Amino acid sequence: MATMAQALRMALHYGEEHLGVTDIFGEDVGPPLGGVFTVSQGLKTAWNSPLDERGIIGTALGLALAGQKPVCEVQFGDYIFNTIDLLKLVGNTRWSSNGQFEVPLVCMTIVGAGIHGSIYHSHSFESIAAHIPGWKIVLPSTPLDAYGLLISSIKDPNPVMFLYPKALIRVKGEELIPGEPEERELKRMIDAPTGPTLFHIEEARKSWKPQWPKGLTDYQVPIGKAKMVQEGRDITVVTYSRHVFLAKQAAAELANDGITTEIIDLRTLYPWDRDTVMQSVRKTGRVLVLNEDTPVCNFGEHILREINHHCFYELVARPRLLAGADVPGVGLHENLELASVPQVGDIVRELRAICSEVP
Repeated sequence: MATMAQALRMALHYGEEHLGVTDIFGEDVGPPLGGVFTVSQGLKTAWNSPLDERGIIGTALGLALAGQKPVCEVQFGDYIFNTIDLLKLVGNTRWSSNGQFEVPLVCMTIVGAGIHGSIYHSHSFESIAAHIPGWKIVLPSTPLDAYGLLISSIKDPNPVMFLYPKALIRVKGEELIPGEPEERELKRMIDAPTGPTLFHIEEARKSWKPQWPKGLTDYQVPIGKAKMVQEGRDITVVTYSRHVFLAKQAAAELANDGITTEIIDLRTLYPWDRDTVMQSVRKTGRVLVLNEDTPVCNFGEHILREINHHCFYELVARPRLLAGADVPGVGLHENLELASVPQVGDIVRELRAICSEVP
């Protein structure tokens, strides 16, 4: 099974071969590295930009307005904050031109904790991104969804913020991507050779060319459609990204007590799948919204507001948000990182507390 990095690489290859992607660029995106997380190895349209996030976003906007279809990358989500004014400009261009100018660009950046990246490589960005109108925002949790959502993002005439979790970038999927070969064969075909130093890597890759799978398809995951990860009758968990897997672990523990948990992977924050969420909450009467972003102005608060507005009389317990700690950053030490974002034990505690409330 492909990892998320391999899935994104294959989707980008399909994009440049079949969907008109003209430029894949960013810091270290081109050869020899092919992206700090290897997402763009071997892609023919990949090139290295200067270390300038504002230049990356501005160039992507210019290319899109000139009729090209760029995919740009900001190396870590932590470094996208100095581009907020440009992101706002990207987001309002199609609207302010009354649809005359499409902005078919994808901005990829990796987000979240999980690799001991400390305060400069652990930030979540989705809640702030949701405050910038005009962007679609996706956060996949599996390689198959990552592939399908990236294909959909490339096809979209609007700008798409493609956020992907660094904690899951090397995790293998449980479902085959259409056209994906056997695991070892895939690694041999599309993973570039490596070495102990940048010099060795550069030397090893001078003559290397990827062998792309022939059977890759136009597989799409619709933007704005959530996934029912598992069904339950007692409580709903609304989450996304790596906390889908932590929620499944917590649900397995609660199952020992006879509590069944329904888990929804949003996959897309804007637009988000209100219908699936509301149907689930009306069925269970209880809900926990779960993510690792900081709690103040968290996107989960918006979800809770909508749930209260549309499902108030069906709720049998007060809905809750379990988010990251209200701290300026994630600490380097493992104990600090574990305390900064929700863990399985935290999720179990919150779920039990909600389920113990008597209507």
